[in-house]
Amino acid sequence: MYQLQVENMSCGHCVGSVTKAVHGIDPGAQVQIDLASKRVTVESPAELDAISAAIVEAGYPVTSAQ
Repeated sequence: MYQLQVENMSCGHCVGSVTKAVHGIDPGAQVQIDLASKRVTVESPAELDAISAAIVEAGYPVTSAQ
């Protein structure tokens, strides 16, 4: 399980975009997003770097990931 701090998320559209980006790497990934804390939790066997890069490419800066 990965936890990422993702900036510029403020609405349901943002949640959809970030979720779609993660599913582009792993369609079976479980994604939970907390807009208030800007935290994205991903359960996936995919590499963290690939998930983070996909979120950044979707337009949402990742400020920390673990």
